[in-house]
Amino acid sequence: MRWPAAWLVILLMAMPPASLADALAPITGPAGAAGATDAAGAAGGAGESGQAGRVPPAPWTYAGLPNQRLPATRFAIEIVDGRPALRVETAGSYGNLIHRLGGAKAGELSWRWRVDRPLPSADLRTRQGDDVALKVCALFDMPRERVPFVERQLLRLAEARTREPLPNATLCYVWDPSWPAGSLVPNAYSRRVRYLTLGSAGPGWEAVRRNLSEDFRHAFGDESAAVPALRAVAVGADADNTGGSSLGFVADLELRPGPSR
Repeated sequence: MRWPAAWLVILLMAMPPASLADALAPITGPAGAAGATDAAGAAGGAGESGQAGRVPPAPWTYAGLPNQRLPATRFAIEIVDGRPALRVETAGSYGNLIHRLGGAKAGELSWRWRVDRPLPSADLRTRQGDDVALKVCALFDMPRERVPFVERQLLRLAEARTREPLPNATLCYVWDPSWPAGSLVPNAYSRRVRYLTLGSAGPGWEAVRRNLSEDFRHAFGDESAAVPALRAVAVGADADNTGGSSLGFVADLELRPGPSR
């Protein structure tokens, strides 16, 4: 994944705050909307019905690189083990699906995922290996003044050049066999994106539930003690740096209120 261009097309426009229970639309569309099992859909826009073979419906939107010449990561709804899931496939490509939230509280984010074809050359420690076969990301609305001075100036230069807003704090959950589970890895291009590794992808589905407040403090607590609201949630995969190919699936992505304190 390249930085900062990787996030320049995420349109983080202000939206009316939604209740947390309704904040995150199903990534596989409305219940019961899965139709045929053909997963031939390609990235490029939101589908209308959430049927198999389409990309997720609005408010999920596709986001690539500005003036992207690379192939686009392919997203399509597919029936897997009798249930709808989002198929995410790369081939030397880049792409994300974005769901803007407009100020939802950082509660608990849960999902199921699996990687059927990993990226053997991926290594988050290097720019050459900075690809992931599957990622789920939370974009936080951290105040710009909390960003260290040098990085703050780089963000401003990038925004002036592209005329697009950039998030100040993005946390992505990934699999990477190079790192033990629970490792915090800064993005090789910018510390504005930080990875929390969940170990190596095992066979079959794995269920994940994360407390976003706790994970934000772990990842960005050196910059902000307060946990900011969420600007967006993203799902993606990229193989533009390694030139490899991957295949993964995500299902049952939900955002819920966090535990009471």
